[in-house]
Amino acid sequence: MNVTVVLAFAANALVALAKSVAAVLTGSASMVAEAAHSWADTGNEVFLLVADRRSKRRPDRQHPLGYGREAYVWSMFAAVGLFVAGAVVSITHGVQQLTADEAAESYTIAYAVLGIAFVLEGISFAQALRQVRGEASRVDDSVLQHVLETSDPTLRAVFAEDAAALTGLVIAAAGIGLHQATGSPVYDAIGSILVGVLLAVVAFVLIDRNRRFLVGMEVAQPVRDVVRERIAAMDEVSSVGYLHVEFVGPHRVYVVASVDLVGDAVESSVADRLRELEHRLEREDAVVEAVLTVSRPGAPPDADLPTA
Repeated sequence: MNVTVVLAFAANALVALAKSVAAVLTGSASMVAEAAHSWADTGNEVFLLVADRRSKRRPDRQHPLGYGREAYVWSMFAAVGLFVAGAVVSITHGVQQLTADEAAESYTIAYAVLGIAFVLEGISFAQALRQVRGEASRVDDSVLQHVLETSDPTLRAVFAEDAAALTGLVIAAAGIGLHQATGSPVYDAIGSILVGVLLAVVAFVLIDRNRRFLVGMEVAQPVRDVVRERIAAMDEVSSVGYLHVEFVGPHRVYVVASVDLVGDAVESSVADRLRELEHRLEREDAVVEAVLTVSRPGAPPDADLPTA
């Protein structure tokens, strides 16, 4: 089970409960927004756990490329949930509180809950950041670039949601502080609206990334180069022509390539050799299926690429 997602779920559940109690006791619009945010995140982690579990099912006759893309479907549900249950609720409540004149109470409780929430969210974010940094260093990416480009939607979602949660806590604390200093609930309401806008932006980014992988996302050029080198390094391969490497799930790819084989074997022998090469590629954990065809001798890379 994904440790990063489980840790995020536990942290969000505890934080959501604490914020809800604080929201009732203080009447703070920002605290209500934060409670909605945390409950949305808690529900989203359930979707992400389902995504992680279902996407790891092995290929079968009906799904020869496996179930990897289910991760993007369930992560899409989580992103939509973040928008509806987090952003919409926060913005709506903030707008309603703009004209309110009730004074919030128990500021100490609000600050204490925000502080505890910051620690718990920080622990969850540190775990996500640790995983992102580890993966980014292996492919020579920056942290932010890897978060946007990784084929693992659960890692992207946890990292983005935790980062938004920490930012939202700072916004909420500022809104409550200005409310306490001025006596005007407008600042608290604006804090709620800003939290909602932040969640909306994060949700739209997550929705867009999942949409891209569901439609079909080819791997980045450095990864293509590694796959090309891996195939070309096989003793039976003289050169690699057309190459297509597409993500079919988190850290799972589908490879199609045309190769020029060493020698001039008869047709039946060529078919056997190609299938053996495919089997060898499929032994790689990341390769769900590989399809190799014969390319023209001496053809330049991607010469066999289909035209529009």
